[in-house]
Amino acid sequence: MPQFGDKSKERLSQSHPDLQRIFNEVIKTYDCKVECGYRDKEAQERAHRDGFSKVHFPNSKHNHLPSLAVDVIPYPVDWTNVERFKELGGLVKETAEGMGIKIRWGGDFEKWKDYPHYELKET
Repeated sequence: MPQFGDKSKERLSQSHPDLQRIFNEVIKTYDCKVECGYRDKEAQERAHRDGFSKVHFPNSKHNHLPSLAVDVIPYPVDWTNVERFKELGGLVKETAEGMGIKIRWGGDFEKWKDYPHYELKET
């Protein structure tokens, strides 16, 4: 059975309890790692500068504590394998729906695909 490594556990622990619930369920059947949860100002500005985010601090859902967004990637990591990101995205959305948690997946964004990104929807 897959399990999160220490870094993934630490990153997920800084995220909203609903995101923790979703991904603690997903990891039971799908090997993945948490690449990012909370981002402070320096990390957010670096993500923006490097093209991984479209917004400046404090306008990302990653900039809340607990974080309202996480970036999760299939393991082993292959950034070019979009099909694996889509497979994980489908599983995460299905898991969240089954738990009654509303999320948005970056792979569904219209203007810019952000396949690792999952965020809680505002209600």
